[in-house]
Amino acid sequence: MKVQIATRADVPSWLELALQVEFLFGPMVDQPDFQNALRKNIDRGSAYCVREQDRSAGAPLMGGLFLSFRQPEYHIRWLSVAEQWRRRGIGTVLLEHVFDLIKPPAELFVTTFGEDNLEGQPARRFYKKMGFEPFAKASPGPEGGSREIFQKSFLSDPVCSI
Repeated sequence: MKVQIATRADVPSWLELALQVEFLFGPMVDQPDFQNALRKNIDRGSAYCVREQDRSAGAPLMGGLFLSFRQPEYHIRWLSVAEQWRRRGIGTVLLEHVFDLIKPPAELFVTTFGEDNLEGQPARRFYKKMGFEPFAKASPGPEGGSREIFQKSFLSDPVCSI
């Protein structure tokens, strides 16, 4: 499975993916703000996805994310994996792709669910497993659940001297 840059042909599949997680993130599919963010990320090449069977644009998505950055800060703005593909490494492949894009020294941030959000515990565990650490409290999500910002540091490569 490979990570690909999303295109406008992926919008319907992306909205299908978003529909699956509205219970966690709040309304998205019918929200102009989400639709605008999706198109903006696609147009600037910062919407990444894994398509079923590595097919071409427009195929069903296994997972996707939005990335924004101003060196040295990178932000995952949205990450989701389709229900039938969870716990199969899709999220890991997406994050490892992002890690490869980062130019150290840098910081990568993601807003995830608070400790008291039971439905969000798998996401918290996933980010911790991927090397993120709690950084700061965040505003509640649109559904009213608590949120927390996690951070992962990317240090400069050590210089070898002989």
